[in-house]
Amino acid sequence: MQSENNKSVVLEIKTEDELHSAAEQLLKFAGETRNFTFSGEMGAGKTTFIKAICRMLGVEHGMSSPTFSIVNEYIGKNNRPIYHFDFYRIKSEREALEIGVEEYFESNGFCMIEWPEKILNLLPEDRVAINILVENNQRLITFSHE
Repeated sequence: MQSENNKSVVLEIKTEDELHSAAEQLLKFAGETRNFTFSGEMGAGKTTFIKAICRMLGVEHGMSSPTFSIVNEYIGKNNRPIYHFDFYRIKSEREALEIGVEEYFESNGFCMIEWPEKILNLLPEDRVAINILVENNQRLITFSHE
């Protein structure tokens, strides 16, 4: 099921196979926006959804959670970079600055940001916020322009 208005879209995802369609809808919704934040409890499926999006962007293999490395870089279609951040383990925004997060956000690459609440003051203004809620053996994925 899908619910949408001009500002947000809500998708009910019952199987992992439905993530391909959800990723396609998200990229269409995003338009030219290339910064995405992903919120949800541990185990909600943030990394799994990001992998589906990366596949839509042309990444074929090598995707993994950057929990320990903080950022992973993939190459998509037309050699466009995709940066996948996981800020779960950082203690302060200063740590994000030290890895050059602002340069990543200002690049022409796509930025997929898990645990954005850890770097609220550093987030780019132009972004799509994705929230994943696990409820009754399904996931409710909401995306909206920030």
